[in-house]
Amino acid sequence: MTELTAHAAEDKKLVMIVDDEPDMLAMLRLTLEKKCGCLVVTAPSGLKALELLGECSPDAVITDIKMPDLDGLQLLQRIQAYDHTMSVIVMTGYGTIDMAVQAIKDGAYDFLQKPFDKDHIVRVVRNCLERTTLLRANRNLKDKLERLAPPAGFVGQSKAQKRVLDLLARVADTDATVLIRGESGTGKELAARALHDLSNRRAQRMIVVNCPALPENVLESELFGYSRGAFTGAAHAKKGLFLEAHGSTILLDEIADIPVQVQTKLLRVLQEKEIQPLGQNRTIKVDVRVVASTNQNLEEKIKNGEFRADLFYRLNVVSVVMPNLREMVEDVPLLVHHFLALFKREYERPELEIAPEALRLLYRRPWPGNVRELENTIKRLVLSAAGGRIEAEDLEPAAAAGPSLPGDELFTDLDALSYNEAKAEVLRRFSEEYLSNLLARHQGNVTSAAAHCGLERQALQRIMRRYGIISVDFKQR
Repeated sequence: MTELTAHAAEDKKLVMIVDDEPDMLAMLRLTLEKKCGCLVVTAPSGLKALELLGECSPDAVITDIKMPDLDGLQLLQRIQAYDHTMSVIVMTGYGTIDMAVQAIKDGAYDFLQKPFDKDHIVRVVRNCLERTTLLRANRNLKDKLERLAPPAGFVGQSKAQKRVLDLLARVADTDATVLIRGESGTGKELAARALHDLSNRRAQRMIVVNCPALPENVLESELFGYSRGAFTGAAHAKKGLFLEAHGSTILLDEIADIPVQVQTKLLRVLQEKEIQPLGQNRTIKVDVRVVASTNQNLEEKIKNGEFRADLFYRLNVVSVVMPNLREMVEDVPLLVHHFLALFKREYERPELEIAPEALRLLYRRPWPGNVRELENTIKRLVLSAAGGRIEAEDLEPAAAAGPSLPGDELFTDLDALSYNEAKAEVLRRFSEEYLSNLLARHQGNVTSAAAHCGLERQALQRIMRRYGIISVDFKQR
């Protein structure tokens, strides 16, 4: 069709007119082409209009209601299911208020009663086209944002992880001090690196300090540096880690273990943005973004006099709490496949697969060591698996026994909800787990996944959109 070719080539707005009266089609076509400068495609029936939707994507549809095969309201509903950004104008010579109300409720942009003024329909169509442009631009922007790769190392679609990633993204490009808290193995250093990589300091290397690994006297000199002769053995001056991190980010890992004397000097850095190397009287200004992490209860350590309250308040400007794996259990299958693909490449075992029963047992395991424990388990399985498939018996007894998770008792935590709320929650849990496993097996191929589960591709995509599941997250990288 020449109209569709021109639409693609010139990127002009395309309007579809649907009416079983040839004179009305001709009049509207001439008016819109002349006064709106758009391309027009016509359809003599509702069914023909549906056929044309597969060949083009009109920006607006103007449809009559009274048609022999498929009336305008039915066509409106089909168009809304096909593409909700496509604006539809309904017109009729037999209009009633009830009919107009129903059309607007079904998603029509406007309702016009014949005969109508040509200038009026031109205004309505222009507004209609503007609406479609805005809706599609917004949809495209959302699609682009959804396809942006998450920070390196983050895998999963659970709400708990999405909340953390959203907070990291919002505070990354600021100089706010961040305290990252969470159990061992939850990825606190990963979060710190994400903050750095998303900030305007990313061009420089992030400095990581493992605080418990250094004795008190060594930690102080490592952080702030020293001048020659500052103490016995100081044969030459040393540049401290805060100076090395100038213009970058410093991560103070497991900050709860810093001695109180060092805490006092660290407080000065946060307050005054300056350091004083050992053996020097002068201070040095530093531009450093401080990120700290801990798996300990700092409030309890403050009560016991082991941690300064004023330092805590300086560190806790923004608090990021990393979820444990029990809070993001629906991400376990994704993490399993992610680590499996990673270690298959590393140890050159491309043929290796994981049996569904083994995956189920890994899903049911409580994982007290969180993601780190899961990663090490998959690494061991890849190294030790004898055949081409990881079976349930390859798992250690604790995993094979399958200790139950709180989520295994599907209904026990729903007593406080109403029937409808509980039903919706159970459906959400099932859908997110089922679709995540399905797409992981099919490596993000929606067509293949739909064929496997017996759904139409569009139906599967609608369910995915409802639960915020994105196919690109399951594709192998």
